[in-house]
Amino acid sequence: MLDLKVLTQALGDLEEELVLAMLKEFATTNPSKTEALEAVAACQGGMAIVGDLFESGDYFVGDLIFAGELLTEAIDVLKPVLGSGATEIKGTILLGTVHGDLHDIGKNIFKSMSEAAGFEVVDIGIDVAVEEFVTKATELNPQVIGMSGVLTLAIDSMKETVESLKAAGVEAKIIIGGNPTTKETCEFVGADAFTTNAAEGVKICQGWV
Repeated sequence: MLDLKVLTQALGDLEEELVLAMLKEFATTNPSKTEALEAVAACQGGMAIVGDLFESGDYFVGDLIFAGELLTEAIDVLKPVLGSGATEIKGTILLGTVHGDLHDIGKNIFKSMSEAAGFEVVDIGIDVAVEEFVTKATELNPQVIGMSGVLTLAIDSMKETVESLKAAGVEAKIIIGGNPTTKETCEFVGADAFTTNAAEGVKICQGWV
């Protein structure tokens, strides 16, 4: 029987071998989809611990990246049990790093956490042109569009992208993320929300769908 509390703490402590061993053994017990979703939720709880430790200065960016990769590995172990997950999908998030910026660490962590939370995430990569965001948004009709950027120039790119999306009649909620994002930049860009924390970003998206 999988001890969910131990799993949560193990992920929070970044104990990769223990987390994966627990989940692999769990997968061999032919668990139900509900049980597998509980395991995913336990892993998310571990990510919340990681987020808190990062905010308090006990963990660093490298730990955050490692935790994101560990979460992705954990979900991969559970994917056969979860099936396609179609019945569990809460909504679609279109995600990309805006043009002129090549950073994707934060975006990838947010993607893993969003997928673990039941979202379908369509990641269109880095240095994404305004036109590509508009084309994909029109094609997919996502509930949420996430834009990432680390460089200060990304703010202008975000503003340009948001204006083009709105001009094209796209009604998705828009969240921006990355180091330079603040309440002021969010208002300047015209986005609905901003975050510098992937876990918080997922909570915001869950509140929208």
